[in-house]
Amino acid sequence: MRRKRTVTENARDFGLPPHAAKNKVTVEGRLLDAAAGSGLQETLTIEWRTKPQVVQVIDMPVHSLYYNPGTHRIQAQRSYDPLLDRRLDEDPWSDESQNYLDSLLKAEPSDPSKRDKDFDALQQSLSDFRQNEPGLITREGILVNGNTRAAALKELGVSEIRVAVLPESCTWADINRVELSLQLRHDTRRPYSYINRLLTIDEQVEAGRPLKEVARDFRIRESTAEQDLWVLNCLRDLTERSSANGVQLRLLDFEDAQERLREVHRAYAKESKANIERAELLKENRLAAIVMNFSKTDLRLIEPDFRDRYLETRLPEELKPAPAAAQGRVIPGLNRTVKAEVPQVAAARAFTDSVLRAKAVVRAKAGKVPAAEQEEASALFNAAHSAVERALEPAGKDARVRKRKQAAPDRLNDACEDIEQCITDMVLASAANNLDEEALDEAVLKLRATLTKLAQVTARTIQVPGDGVEWLRDAVQQDPS
Repeated sequence: MRRKRTVTENARDFGLPPHAAKNKVTVEGRLLDAAAGSGLQETLTIEWRTKPQVVQVIDMPVHSLYYNPGTHRIQAQRSYDPLLDRRLDEDPWSDESQNYLDSLLKAEPSDPSKRDKDFDALQQSLSDFRQNEPGLITREGILVNGNTRAAALKELGVSEIRVAVLPESCTWADINRVELSLQLRHDTRRPYSYINRLLTIDEQVEAGRPLKEVARDFRIRESTAEQDLWVLNCLRDLTERSSANGVQLRLLDFEDAQERLREVHRAYAKESKANIERAELLKENRLAAIVMNFSKTDLRLIEPDFRDRYLETRLPEELKPAPAAAQGRVIPGLNRTVKAEVPQVAAARAFTDSVLRAKAVVRAKAGKVPAAEQEEASALFNAAHSAVERALEPAGKDARVRKRKQAAPDRLNDACEDIEQCITDMVLASAANNLDEEALDEAVLKLRATLTKLAQVTARTIQVPGDGVEWLRDAVQQDPS
């Protein structure tokens, strides 16, 4: 299992690349040439140690530059190939490691085996219009910003890239901070992928920055940042629980689940205020559905009692494992301990674990797991998916019935709000001496007719009327018309 990379490691000193000295000579020579030139000099303003700093822009041979091994842009995607990820940690400047970074920069965030369409769009833009803005490097030729553009330019066969140059006193901590501040600028840069954004927020908070300050940098509300951290902790929990036969799911496997995960948090936060055990059931049931890639609409049908009411009778026996002796555990992101010995919660977790492990085995690369085990895991995963799919049918029917039951009261409440607004409008119109009394009288007669119909329907449908219905019936009966 791949160990979790800490904040210290993300900002650690990766040392200098092999041709650092040669690059430094080239950079300093070109800086001198730019300063000596008579034309307008191009500069870039960056945030440097909490203050604005203007740095000089030059052209550099793109093939002489190195991708930043600590870039936040592909932080989650590095785990795509554990062996290359480990070698990247050991020697970030080797051709093998730099080529791995190059491939990840071009890859789809949710599936690095595929080429990213956004990368192709960026490359086409560079081909048509060249660079709109410069990248950023250290004097040793390490790309702080513009890694993806460099990859695109290399593939296009462009020899030079425009880059600004950081001050000579630059450290790896500076590189980390500057890269983040530039990536979060509100411009045309490709935003971080969902998981990389979560990891970066977490990194900043773990480094000691106040959450409110981090949220401001990301241009989100503090409550949204709290939600993101809760989701990340859930995902880390899921990946650890998916470990089976030497394989496990990765954070990037949840790259496309952003909206569904946010809905889980909102529902969990609401339910936990009333009943923490029901909130845990809701969370486990919906997370299992996300692992099986059910839609956001499907997730909304899954309530805390989903398993007991709809799923239990449809589950095959192999998906009803006896839960192990439960222990107290901490709710991700809230630092509260839950008594997991509650049987329903333990059963829900056991089901989610089965689905997680089966998916991890199914998605394992060829040769990692014996074919027979993959077939067995695939059969188990498909059986779970089929059971949930069949359980969603009656859940959906019941939800539609509940919605119909609430439709009439909701419409009456809306009508009451409209009448309240009508009263305000009448007062204003009367004060301005422009109230159309004839039109109002016609509208009131229509209201009387409608209320009469409503009273007649309640007489046929409601056997034991409450105070409101009783008033309505009496009012209609007393109407002399």
